[in-house]
Amino acid sequence: MAASVLFTVDVPNEGFTLSSYSGIFGAEGFWSSLRLTLELAAATIAATMLLLVPALIAVRLTAPRLRVLVEVLCSLPLVVPAVALTAGISSVLRWGPDDFAGTPLFQTFNAIQNPGFPVVLLLAYVLMALPLAYRTLDAGLRALDLETLVEASRNCGAGWPRTVVHVVLPNLRGALLNTAFLTLALVLGEYTVASILGYQPFAVWIVSLGGSNAQVSVSVSVLSLVLTWVLLLLLAAAGRGRSQRTARPNRRAAAAPTDAALEKP
Repeated sequence: MAASVLFTVDVPNEGFTLSSYSGIFGAEGFWSSLRLTLELAAATIAATMLLLVPALIAVRLTAPRLRVLVEVLCSLPLVVPAVALTAGISSVLRWGPDDFAGTPLFQTFNAIQNPGFPVVLLLAYVLMALPLAYRTLDAGLRALDLETLVEASRNCGAGWPRTVVHVVLPNLRGALLNTAFLTLALVLGEYTVASILGYQPFAVWIVSLGGSNAQVSVSVSVLSLVLTWVLLLLLAAAGRGRSQRTARPNRRAAAAPTDAALEKP
């Protein structure tokens, strides 16, 4: 990190300068690549949550024996290299012009490759995020007495959607935040799949910029890493604050019977 920062501020024959940082926002392609990456990150987080949260809740409540199968399926992307995954995606995309020309499926294959918002990248990112998201959400669910929470909510007359939204998800806040952060970090730093498929999100733009302006490229990398650290620190602070707020009422509740007993004659 120190060497990278030194490289960006020490220009030969010019000395100390911050021109590489001041030129980031005016660099060609910066805003478009950043916007695409943030859109893909938001969509990946939403799709991963919608896919995993209901599935893990259903498995824990109705079919606990399927937990091993779900865990194996969610862990498969760990053993498939990104290059192999991209090669498989490219082979599938070639089915459009080769086998489905003149059919509605041909338009579907074209639509998911739209450079404005490549759905094919979204699908690849969801697959790559599954192992991290599963581990985080599973740890959060293990810390809950899920059956008791759901049974209490259902006995009070709440339907399944209201039970999940108003009872289960608030108790999974920490796990959901961790999942969102890990997914965001994955999308921000992913290069291989996007580069091979020919798209230019933020990571690919940084590498392409390095060929023409190495100092600005390294400056963007340093700033993105610092931003990731700041997000991690904010997430940790939010988690600690919530834990302390929860612990204080519990300590008061535990101390109340003792105080009442001391007041008795």
